[in-house]
Amino acid sequence: MIPDYQTIMLPLLKICGDGKEHALREATEKLAADFGLSATEREQKLPSGQQTVFGNRVGWARTYMKKAGLLETTRRAFFKITARGREVLDAKPSRIDGKYLNQFAEFKAFKALRHEKVEAENDAQPELKTPEEALENAYEDLRSNLASEILQRLKSSLPGRFEKTVVELIVRMGYGGSLRDAGQAIGKSGDEGIDGIIKEDRLGLDVIYVQAKRWGNTVSRPEIQKFAGALQGQRAKKGIFITTSDFTKEATEYAARIDNKIILIDGEQLAELMIDYNIGVTPDKTYELKRVDSDYFEDD
Repeated sequence: MIPDYQTIMLPLLKICGDGKEHALREATEKLAADFGLSATEREQKLPSGQQTVFGNRVGWARTYMKKAGLLETTRRAFFKITARGREVLDAKPSRIDGKYLNQFAEFKAFKALRHEKVEAENDAQPELKTPEEALENAYEDLRSNLASEILQRLKSSLPGRFEKTVVELIVRMGYGGSLRDAGQAIGKSGDEGIDGIIKEDRLGLDVIYVQAKRWGNTVSRPEIQKFAGALQGQRAKKGIFITTSDFTKEATEYAARIDNKIILIDGEQLAELMIDYNIGVTPDKTYELKRVDSDYFEDD
């Protein structure tokens, strides 16, 4: 289990107890080994995929102790213990966390500047998420709620709306040629088990067969077998099965096992793709996350 950033503080300060300069990357690797993290835990990313969860937590453990005056930056991504940090280590605390750091005026000022709650002694459970984790988790919650609403709208919409949505998504993803081409291809095949035939690229060097079902029931293996049979009848090798519901485990395993390449897109994935490609959604608010440009502050 990946430790929270407050649990990391004391072990990080102990690493710096030798009084030497330490690199953030080196400290992160040592802490990962000390906590016995698996390769999967070390590589686990934040929802944005831009940073590892553990690396983010180590970074914030360092930041909070810097703000409390226990650590100081020596150069970019390097730091060492301060005299105050040495005093803290000599006191042999059992844990360093937000409550412990509240004894230092600099840390309280930092929290006040960020409009963060200062943990009281009687707080039962301190906040254990880093700011990035809290922000990205909130974003994921909003996105999940949006996806659920999109899916409900699709299920209750007229059949023509679902067909139009599939066409727009396929074109936005770079397939099907133009909207006109894809629109003429979807729903016009008439072959058993096939709802449309689209170009894989704008030049039409290959084609993809499409099955699009606005269903409420789970799609079972026989439906995928029927689609695969239709592909074989056309000597086709690629297909996409899109539904507003989901697929049984047997259907998924069958699609993965056969020679034909059949991509299964369930309702949840369909809604996520619509968000990614801005179909049926519109931007509401935009927040730009910035960081300090260390090069700017370097001496000329």
